Amino acid sequence: MQSEPYAALRHRTVETPGGRMHLVEQGAGPLVLLVHGFPESWYSWRRQIPALAAAGFRVAALDVRGYGRSSKPTARDAYRMVDLVEDNVAAVRALGEESAVIVGHDWGSNIAAVSALLRPEVFHAVGLLSVPYAPPGGPRPTDVFGQIGGPEQEFYVSYFQEPGRAEAEIEPDVRGWLAGFYAALSADTMPADGEPDPHFVAPDGRLRDRFPTAALPAWLSEDDLDFYAGEFERTGFTGALNRYRAMDRDWEDLAPHRGAPVEQPSLFIGGARDASTTWMADAIDAYPTTLPGLSASHLLEGCGHWIQQERPDDVNRLLVDWLTTLRA
Repeated sequence: MQSEPYAALRHRTVETPGGRMHLVEQGAGPLVLLVHGFPESWYSWRRQIPALAAAGFRVAALDVRGYGRSSKPTARDAYRMVDLVEDNVAAVRALGEESAVIVGHDWGSNIAAVSALLRPEVFHAVGLLSVPYAPPGGPRPTDVFGQIGGPEQEFYVSYFQEPGRAEAEIEPDVRGWLAGFYAALSADTMPADGEPDPHFVAPDGRLRDRFPTAALPAWLSEDDLDFYAGEFERTGFTGALNRYRAMDRDWEDLAPHRGAPVEQPSLFIGGARDASTTWMADAIDAYPTTLPGLSASHLLEGCGHWIQQERPDDVNRLLVDWLTTLRA
């Protein structure tokens, strides 16, 4: 599977407060840290790593705590945002650098934004993919998500809260579940308007009941799916799901930063067909206040949630242009 250009990637493990962190590195120059989301791994950046390295940057794509070859603490509170931020800081230090640009997708977008918010001396610029920045604060997260969908269906974030519940659905058929989840949020395979929304679970149902049954998304090969499935078949899903289960602790931990903007230079890239950008349109509209250092905000037409994999050439171009401007 590791054919060119992936054969030149350097795998290494570094020590962090959570134990070990596996990362994949390529290139030389200013450091760019890439942080994946759910349910992914460093591999979700496979098309960005060589492109950014060729543009003159040192790229390090992480396996976030709980994923891949990184450590997987058992306690739910070990997946608090403040701990993941310190993992990122430790990775920068272990790579021999004092600072980095941090870029994240999905949950990685949140992790990147909070890393920049809490440790601006380390993360001097931040790129956000798919999930817009919304400052800490507001009601308790589980209260908000518990109200979405009403009595007839349950929002997926609430469904993920109970330990073991989602694992019982996913882990008997990891490969099949991942294929359906990726397809459900991809522009070319997501359900059509009017069909049941795969972000919700019917009473006594499963999330996968609403996944498409069509072919894989165009961006996802059988080999790619094999890689992701192999990672999660080895690790299980509890570490990844504990990120959702730590959200209320994040709300408490980040209370001193309620409403705080991220001041550093920033970039946002989202998919126009991604529920993350449509549901959070108000957060994008608020960027003049919440991201005062924003260089640009892009919505890619006809693109779903897995943006750097669905539209790698567009994302690479936008990232390289932005990073080159920062360097200049």
